[in-house]
Amino acid sequence: MNEPTPSPGPTPPPDVRHLLALRLRDAQQEVAELRAALATRPLTALATGVLAERLGCGPAEAGAQLLALAERARLGPQELAADILTTLPATTSGTTTGPGPAPPAPPAPPPGRPPPVVEAALGQAADLLGAPAAVLWTVQPGGALHPVVAPGFTEAERTAWRHVPPGLPTPAQQALAGGSALGPTGPVAATLGADRAPYRLAVPLHRADAPAAVLELAWENHPPDPTPAERRRLRAVAEVCALALTDRPDPVVADTAPDTAALDAALAPALLLAPEPATGQPADFRVLRVNTAFTDPAGRPPHRVEGRTLTTAYPQACADGLLDLLLRVHATGRPHHADTLALNFLSGQTPVPVLLEFAAARLAHPPGHLLVSWRPTGADDRTDRLLRTAQRLSHLTGFEEDLRSGEVHWTPGTADLLGLPAGTAPVPLAALPAHVHPDDEQAVRRVVNSAVDNGRPDSTVFRMRHLSSYTHYVRMVAEPVPDPTGRTAAVRGAFQDVTAQHWTETALAATTESLASTRQEAAERHLLALRLQQAILPPAPPPLESAGLRAAVRYRPSSQRDRVGGDWYDTTLLPDRTALLVVGDMAGHGVEAATGMVALRNALRGLAYTGAGPGRLLGWLNQATADLTGAATATAICARYHPDTRTLHWARAGHLPPLLLRDGTVRPLPLPHGILLGAAENPDYQEQHLAMRPGDVLLLYTDGLVERRDQAVEEPLDHLARALAGPATDLDALLDRALAASTADTDDDTCLIAVEVLPGGPPGRQERSGPGESV
Repeated sequence: MNEPTPSPGPTPPPDVRHLLALRLRDAQQEVAELRAALATRPLTALATGVLAERLGCGPAEAGAQLLALAERARLGPQELAADILTTLPATTSGTTTGPGPAPPAPPAPPPGRPPPVVEAALGQAADLLGAPAAVLWTVQPGGALHPVVAPGFTEAERTAWRHVPPGLPTPAQQALAGGSALGPTGPVAATLGADRAPYRLAVPLHRADAPAAVLELAWENHPPDPTPAERRRLRAVAEVCALALTDRPDPVVADTAPDTAALDAALAPALLLAPEPATGQPADFRVLRVNTAFTDPAGRPPHRVEGRTLTTAYPQACADGLLDLLLRVHATGRPHHADTLALNFLSGQTPVPVLLEFAAARLAHPPGHLLVSWRPTGADDRTDRLLRTAQRLSHLTGFEEDLRSGEVHWTPGTADLLGLPAGTAPVPLAALPAHVHPDDEQAVRRVVNSAVDNGRPDSTVFRMRHLSSYTHYVRMVAEPVPDPTGRTAAVRGAFQDVTAQHWTETALAATTESLASTRQEAAERHLLALRLQQAILPPAPPPLESAGLRAAVRYRPSSQRDRVGGDWYDTTLLPDRTALLVVGDMAGHGVEAATGMVALRNALRGLAYTGAGPGRLLGWLNQATADLTGAATATAICARYHPDTRTLHWARAGHLPPLLLRDGTVRPLPLPHGILLGAAENPDYQEQHLAMRPGDVLLLYTDGLVERRDQAVEEPLDHLARALAGPATDLDALLDRALAASTADTDDDTCLIAVEVLPGGPPGRQERSGPGESV
């Protein structure tokens, strides 16, 4: 029963390189057809010349007559031309080709006039480039030029320029002197027929070791530059003319023909490539020869490859990079060898991938030629190459020991992998422990005994004894090879360099251990800082009613658990019945900030029992900051409220101003001069005082409430003042509203204290601003 053929998947769209390769293949077929047509053109040209001679007409009229005769005879022009040429009488003997009297021999060309084939070739060159006139100059002794044929020019014009000396700067003489084609150029003034056709293209016709003639084309207007293909065809026509004029072989071809004996002697398939063009920077290569061992990847015979350029013979492979590779070999002179080179070759219109073993080198003779050798790799070659690649990439070698004969075999590179000197004989397994580090001998013996005596595979990692530093680690795997009786007859295995893996694992283990220790330390430090902060910042302030005040506090921690800060607050009743109100912010985060905050808070509370004012207290605290916290800095607001007079005295150390809520309005208090704690040795901290009224509310806070990265502090402070405006009936609600109205974006800790002056109080209080009050 036949199984159904699975339907092919969707065909992927062809890429641009494949489309270009297909287009080039179509062009190759078209060129092949044109070459086939050109192969029969000499028959047509010769038959046209015969008719022109017999009929006494020009080549164009003779060609038209040939086509008309072929049509009447219902033959192709090539077939009729062959018939005409085969019926010509013999000219080398006095006999005729048939019965009857011999027809008269055709008249020979007049002296100085070229053969008819030259005239036909000259007309073909003019038609090729659309030139209305042409002239063929022959080189006379001494370098003078003589116009032997000039279609398109009058006889009078040709006679006037029948002798052009070598010194005259005509286009033909300039091309002759330069040895290469000249033009199109113009307009020119001094040459044959310059008044009617002033634009010229001149091509010297080289034969033997000197130019034989110059082919010159003429136009009335400046023609477009010929394409490379047109120039090649023009050179071909020039060679035909030169060959007909001189009838001598070209020794240059024999001199430059490559010696292909070495090419044919090569066992591997090889190609001989010539640069195209032959001079200057090559853009392509031409296949001159292939040897007898050559097999075309596309299945073509050698004659279908020889003589073609590389891009036309193998367009898809050149698009894949073959041409660029060979151009690089030609430019640098460095040979290239690849065990595997992946290329695509066209089979019809389908690219076929082929893996090649490839080599290319530039030859010294002929200069610039390339010798290329390629051979498709088989499945076995690819498998061996893959195994060698895998062993090289994994730093792996193999060993085998025949326990019956004692023979030990190592794959190449084993001695180097083990760190042994080059050329060291393979070491038997029984002697291997003597070569390893003493600490690893027992592990290696265990592996050997497991494979040899117990018939079980085993593995271990060891270090070699002879190395100066034991930093080279080798993994050994051994497995037994049993005989028919089950006894171990041989041991096979592998050595692998695992030094990089070992040190990576060691570094990873050390990093993991260090990271775990660091995480544990960070968690412990965070927990310690958090507990210090919670211990120093009670959730509710002590009662201050005996001082005529009511207080409320808030602490908002940072949302990031690792950013425990140094913000603190303190409200304390002192022995003289005054109230100490403090808000501060220690620079930094973590345990250092928390411990510094605790030290400053306790120091300030102790100093306040001396009865000194806020300015004096901050001066003392500045000295304590350097002693207790090192180089740390802090900001603080220190205030002392006297209930007998309802007077508030305060000083600041680089802190933001307190806010006063009075009669539904909010305003910041003026700031006395005072720099950061710990920033200078003996700073001056000024004091301000304010007469408070019943119902007044004072708000002290840290910068986490108002600080923004994109604004000056005045803008969020004004926003906060507008949000708090209005009667304050409840301090807790006021603090909640302050936190809700905060626009800060620094994610820092925030401390707030709100104190309200209660109605009533001891006599003698002042209801209006004293002399030190800032209004």
